[in-house]
Amino acid sequence: MKFDQKLQSGTLIKRYKRFLADIEITTDKGLSKTLTIHCPNTGAMTGCNVPGSQVWFSTSENPKRKYPHTWEILQTAEGYKACVNTLLANKLIEEAIVDQKISELKGYASLAREVRYGEEKSRIDFLLSDHPADARPCYVEVKSVTLYTGGGHIGMFPDAVSTRGQKHLRELIAMAEAGCRSVLLFCVNHTGIKKVRPADHVDPEYGRLLRLADEKGVEILAYGADMSESEITITYAVPVDLMSKDL
Repeated sequence: MKFDQKLQSGTLIKRYKRFLADIEITTDKGLSKTLTIHCPNTGAMTGCNVPGSQVWFSTSENPKRKYPHTWEILQTAEGYKACVNTLLANKLIEEAIVDQKISELKGYASLAREVRYGEEKSRIDFLLSDHPADARPCYVEVKSVTLYTGGGHIGMFPDAVSTRGQKHLRELIAMAEAGCRSVLLFCVNHTGIKKVRPADHVDPEYGRLLRLADEKGVEILAYGADMSESEITITYAVPVDLMSKDL
């Protein structure tokens, strides 16, 4: 996924009110200026919310926006890049599916977004169909992973208790039990993460449901992205470890 324009850079001062962040930029005249930008991330952003970190942001041409700038990427203390804009995860995965970069999801002729389904009245991120070798509808739920533990290059999900994520797992389990293909796909938006685990210390119920989903036939996948000031692209599979519970 290419950005419309090359991202601009600044230094994080603080994130606040969940959806706002102050950064310091250098103007064309070499002067320092504080800029308030939109933060499209409702999570705790653990490790991705450190004052003094380098950040990259995009700029919208929409005159109706109160805050035209959007925080997209941060460089962590370890030197890795993390995409903090959780709204991009679905775009990245959709592009990867269409471009046949996710081997487990190749061959589908039809892709529908935000389709209503399930007893808990959810919307599935992607409903894939019309596969030449598999007549089952394929329900794909996407989750963005940026929580990084440091040791062992482990990434975890979620970074805060997620009742919504728990609901999605219950819905995916029901679809698998009904004979459909059911997939949970972790979009790993942190270049330092080489393995994904459930964050049992953050949300033990999510971890329990994730393991139950695996037992019930839900396919649990993870794919990582390369990122720069110009684009973010899904490029490689990441292993998922459901056995370990320790950091």
